[in-house]
Amino acid sequence: MTPPDAVPAPLPVAVVGGLHAEARGAAVARLLADVPGSVVLHHDLETAAAGTVVRTVRDAGGVLSTGEAPLVNDCACCALREDLVPELRRLADAGDIPLAIVELWDSVEPKAMAEVIAAGGFTVTGVITAVDPALLLPYLANGDDLAERGLAAAATDQRTVADTFARQLEYAPVLAVADSPEADDEDRELLRQLHPTAHLVPLGATGGSRSLLAAAVLAGFDLEAAAAAQHPACALLPAEADAHGVSTLVWRRRRPFHPERLYAALEDLTCAAVRSRGRFWLADKPDTLFHWDAAGGALCVESAGPWLGSLPDAAWDLVPPVRRAAAALDWHPEHGDRCQHLVFTSPALDRDGLHRLLDSCLLTDAEYAAGPEAWQRLPHAFDTLLEV
Repeated sequence: MTPPDAVPAPLPVAVVGGLHAEARGAAVARLLADVPGSVVLHHDLETAAAGTVVRTVRDAGGVLSTGEAPLVNDCACCALREDLVPELRRLADAGDIPLAIVELWDSVEPKAMAEVIAAGGFTVTGVITAVDPALLLPYLANGDDLAERGLAAAATDQRTVADTFARQLEYAPVLAVADSPEADDEDRELLRQLHPTAHLVPLGATGGSRSLLAAAVLAGFDLEAAAAAQHPACALLPAEADAHGVSTLVWRRRRPFHPERLYAALEDLTCAAVRSRGRFWLADKPDTLFHWDAAGGALCVESAGPWLGSLPDAAWDLVPPVRRAAAALDWHPEHGDRCQHLVFTSPALDRDGLHRLLDSCLLTDAEYAAGPEAWQRLPHAFDTLLEV
């Protein structure tokens, strides 16, 4: 018997997300079956146009309760944030729940919600993205705005299907993979190359009395490591690979880009692969680390802060250890951690053509020899793009 003044055990929380709704539903059903007494908390953002977000709590037997959360600042995702932690606290106070499963609505990204849950004092035991491998390429190649598909989480939501799905896929350390008869070896290889460090768990796989998915989701989740793995300065990018018609090209150089030539090549580079990402160095902006993030034929370029090589030594103490470790791996006696590190993954990738195009955007020998002062007088071709 629990003493009346005992502190209840914290409620463990698992996050399950992904745009592939059927695969996500199958993953949630698997967890409900294998963790007796667990409950699912889901906020349906599809009703946001009517001014509310519908909350449902259910267990393996069916719906336990429903409610509505009003919109916050005309933002359905904001309403989810405001309602999620209080509802988890209510579930925790009810007691005897071994696992709360937060099933995210289609376009909600797991990173933001995992951080909200952790900030609310709960332990996130696992983050899962559910994937149907047969839908992987169609979704990554889909440059439609979420709003066009009725999937926007706010009136100002400008994300696309492709970039949203890419982030959902790459953040989660566990991918629940649907048994899709339509998927072939190319689809499964694309999944492996896009997220080579992920634990891929077939939804039908079992291990002893509990599914492998349940074991994976209860194994623990490192919030800081997951965030660091996505930060462009220290991201765990895919490695070189070539199998089943899918290739990953890792392109690394120690020379800055000519801003005008790179800008002129952006369209060809963006369309060269279904997914590309990494960090890069512009000759006219030597102190800024730039993030390259492309999917579905659309590219996002933005500043990700300074290269560590541009900072005074005293500022290094303010930088997280993982960031310092990543910089040390790239360190050059003259340029510090400044480098080009871009990764392109796609079926039918033109590796040789991509190499030639990227190399042609670098400073020539003569331009490089002119030195940093001359580089900063080059055309500032990216200024307009970076102001958007």
